Amino acid sequence: MARANTFDAIVVGSGMSGGWAAKELTERGLKTLVLERGRNLRHIVDYRTALQDPWQLPHYNRPSQQDRAAQPIQSTLYLYDQSTKQHFVNDLEHPYAQAQPFNWYRGSHVGGRSLMWARHVFRYSDLDFEANLREGTGVDWPIRYADIAPWYEHVERFIGASGENAGLPQLPDQVLQPAFEMNAFEKHIRSRFAAKFTDRKLICSATAVLSREHNGRGPCQGRNQCARGCPFSAYFSSNGVTLPAAAATGRLTLQPDSIVHSLIYDDSKRRVTGVRVIDARTKQTTEYSARVVFLCASTLGSTAILLNSRSSRFPNGLGNDSGVLGHYLMDHHNGGGAVGSFSQLSDRYYRGRRSTSMYIPRFRNVAHREKSFMRGYGYEVYTSRQNWTRGLESAGFGAAFKNEITRPGKWQVYMEGYGETLPYKDNRVWLDPDRPDPWGLPTINVSMSYRDNERRMSEQMMADAVEMLKAADVEEVSGFNRETVPGSVIHEMGTARMGRDPKTSVLDMHNQVHAVPNVFVTDGSCMVSSPTQNPSLTYMALTARASAYAVERLGKGEI
Repeated sequence: MARANTFDAIVVGSGMSGGWAAKELTERGLKTLVLERGRNLRHIVDYRTALQDPWQLPHYNRPSQQDRAAQPIQSTLYLYDQSTKQHFVNDLEHPYAQAQPFNWYRGSHVGGRSLMWARHVFRYSDLDFEANLREGTGVDWPIRYADIAPWYEHVERFIGASGENAGLPQLPDQVLQPAFEMNAFEKHIRSRFAAKFTDRKLICSATAVLSREHNGRGPCQGRNQCARGCPFSAYFSSNGVTLPAAAATGRLTLQPDSIVHSLIYDDSKRRVTGVRVIDARTKQTTEYSARVVFLCASTLGSTAILLNSRSSRFPNGLGNDSGVLGHYLMDHHNGGGAVGSFSQLSDRYYRGRRSTSMYIPRFRNVAHREKSFMRGYGYEVYTSRQNWTRGLESAGFGAAFKNEITRPGKWQVYMEGYGETLPYKDNRVWLDPDRPDPWGLPTINVSMSYRDNERRMSEQMMADAVEMLKAADVEEVSGFNRETVPGSVIHEMGTARMGRDPKTSVLDMHNQVHAVPNVFVTDGSCMVSSPTQNPSLTYMALTARASAYAVERLGKGEI
């Protein structure tokens, strides 16, 4: 193999976990190749819509029928519009099959979904890491909070996050910059909660958005245009934070338009020696070699690569001795919640468009076990004043009507629960070689559904949301319990889970493939359960931890 194609480490994927793998491996001395299947997207330079106003965008920033035809899945996402559509794949060019409905939102470019995420960064606790063992569900996590706590801190200190520590054992304290100030309505809700509940708190979310300067990055400007790409580097993305850190070492090679076909396994060495890569534009195949490989291509992407890496030793996919590769797919569900309005505090307003939210940490199945469902949920809470658009459905006209809608309307609140989904074996992904994609790779099939535990939880989500808003004297309270399509929360995880036993898992406690010690998988596919909190911080911490371990073992000649 040509020396130019030889590296110490190869990282597949440049998003949330891939960026961290690149940073940690290069800073620890490894010459590292990062392979990204999508196009290059340069920080700031390529955020072409970041500073545009609606009237400068086609259709006043609304998706067109042509957009929806080309991106029928991507265009259903809440943040999809003319200013963000370039950050999502063309669904027609990147097909996948849905045995059951599953919304797979993807960004095929350098940085991946780290450009478009909601930026919530909460830690998991031992309530989460011990749940499977305690309840006899799935398999036991091979780690506990003490194993990952130093790595949570390591990540938090580097990326910068603002927010408020709740002081609750189920939501461990973090290293945070000062939170963005609550508005008057949120302060009112918070005070009413404190007076009426002993187990429920409204706090400022821990969010990877800077409230002050950090490592040369500017603070948030209150524009709430994050998904366009932040020209101020105020929020964490691979493009703006980890990849530049990796590049600064001089040991990074970033290669876009590189679709990984499979990993190359050498049976005599019992190691992977490299990867096969298809050029996205020419469709030519090239092989690259490395001593260690990190798969960070997203849950479905990494699992597909493992499944497609077949050999006489691994006829069902690399590392799949257990037969669980592709199984136990999870995503959060967010169907239950409530809305309401508030006519008081009409003389209070707020400045800017804060890009963070409020949060109600989990309180179910914490101190007492519920009879109707396992696990729990938290809530994201969003408040604002009604604006002129409230007049769109009104029959009013004339000067008095125009004068009224130019003034802020009532306060309004939207409270949405995010609940844990249990690991079910038949929620899975697999490959169909008879239906190749445009690059000749087998099509990914997805089948996932929510079950009775999630449905009962969602009903309680709605009931609790209604109860809390009414306790806060909110008016016109209305609960909702809508059906959620799996994938819609964009927290897909599982399918290459960690575990203590190679017979029931793919990865060990260090995210290392049990049977192939020089392959690590650190994105969402490694997850063993789907705790209530947003998972991205855990992906990053696990990646940093695995990178340190890999370099240590390489140095000792053990992998």
